[in-house]
Amino acid sequence: MVSRLVLILGDQLTETIAALAAADKTRDVVVMAEVAEEGTYVPHHPKKIALILAAMRKFAARLRDDGWQVAYSELDDSENTQSIPGELIRRAEQYGASEVIATEPGEFRLIEALRDCPLNIQILEDTRFIAAHAEFDAWAKGRKALRMEYFYREMRRKTGLMMDGDAPAGGQWNFDHDNRKPAKEGVDYSGPMQFTPDTTVEAVLDMVERRFGTHFGDLRPFWFATDQGQARQALAYFVREALPKFGDYQDAMLADHRFLYHALVSPYVNIGLLDPLEVCQAAEDAWKEGDVPINAAEGFIRQIIGWREYMRGIYYHEGPDYPSRNGLGHDRKLPEFFWGSETRMRCVSKAVEQTGTDAYAHHIQRLMVTGNFALLAGLDPAEVSDWYLAVYADAFEWVEAPNVVGMSQFADGGVIASKPYVSSGAYINRMSDYCKGCHYKVSVKTGEGACPFNLLYWHFLDRHRDRLSGNARMGNMYRTWDRMDEARRKTVLADADAFLAKLDAGDVV
Repeated sequence: MVSRLVLILGDQLTETIAALAAADKTRDVVVMAEVAEEGTYVPHHPKKIALILAAMRKFAARLRDDGWQVAYSELDDSENTQSIPGELIRRAEQYGASEVIATEPGEFRLIEALRDCPLNIQILEDTRFIAAHAEFDAWAKGRKALRMEYFYREMRRKTGLMMDGDAPAGGQWNFDHDNRKPAKEGVDYSGPMQFTPDTTVEAVLDMVERRFGTHFGDLRPFWFATDQGQARQALAYFVREALPKFGDYQDAMLADHRFLYHALVSPYVNIGLLDPLEVCQAAEDAWKEGDVPINAAEGFIRQIIGWREYMRGIYYHEGPDYPSRNGLGHDRKLPEFFWGSETRMRCVSKAVEQTGTDAYAHHIQRLMVTGNFALLAGLDPAEVSDWYLAVYADAFEWVEAPNVVGMSQFADGGVIASKPYVSSGAYINRMSDYCKGCHYKVSVKTGEGACPFNLLYWHFLDRHRDRLSGNARMGNMYRTWDRMDEARRKTVLADADAFLAKLDAGDVV
């Protein structure tokens, strides 16, 4: 007799997930479902959809091999209701169950859908994270500013990663000043480990091509890891071949080297194929063995137990309205070049092209190219956030929304960032080779051929002066603006307005 249903979502592919840990293998039925609703509420990248569905099918097979009874709904099943609540109701009727055990979803949208479902659903907190909700809330209570650096130190103490007793290894918590070297041409890393699709993956690719072929992005070639064994191979390969130089060049960008020394393990961690502590311990072990410098190991670990944990904490701490915040009142529509249409801005074009090809761009491309442009141009943060959620293989709302709404677009009013992350073209030129061969000239500040980032940078500061001029970290920017000749300031603003008018008209910019 069936006791309960056990819901496993596509980003919960971990055998120790809370719902499975609380279930009874002899009586409970695991429910997994491929549903159209989850692939289309934003137009997810075909590679992202294929990664999740292929990994789900392989995980279901693992559970069956381990003795679980699994009720699995494939997307093309004629009886599939195409929604998670609908599939739970269908399986409850099939098995005569009224109770469901679920692990907390990573999106408020799905949490609400489960709460509205007419079944008795017990939602358990996701224990795969280092900081529980209550722990983050306790850390946040009474603080004037919720800065990641201080939370990160607590996570270092809790995990013991790169600690020398009570002190950080190397005598400091953060080696970020060593991790900002500009791009160099001689990259000697060919990118992450790639895997040839097996029969399970090929079947998924054919189905995704048929069902989601109109979505932005290239489905093939498909090379992601789709099971735990492959993901662990990819991690080991990165630690051995790329982590030694990851730290130095993690902020660099090169048009012809999409991956540089980045890991691309975030999709595997975020869907559950890799445990975050497992990933961090691999980096720490390499550092202890002398194979990886301290700045690389610390910088990589900080991305996981620092930023990743902090973003999740912010998302649940701030609540369901967080993804829709718009503290700067930006409302410009997302331009079509974010979906692959032509733009003369080479940095944006290259970042979007790479995103379409790989469902991937690294954090500086996201923050200081596409995100920087979106903020400077005043794009609607909800549209920007939906774009990031759709196009990146590692994007789930709990981690994507704080990174975009908070960190990138400053739309949360400063909950995450102490100042807007904006820059002129000079930063992009320093950290990349994108400006070489661009239609625009980064050295040109106004007039014909002026870099749009140069114009929009000052336009952004000017239009938000009432809000931002009192920010201590932005005082120098405003003093520089004020020292400019009045005629030059008027020219900058007029040229920026002309650029934005072309953008609004749908002209190629």
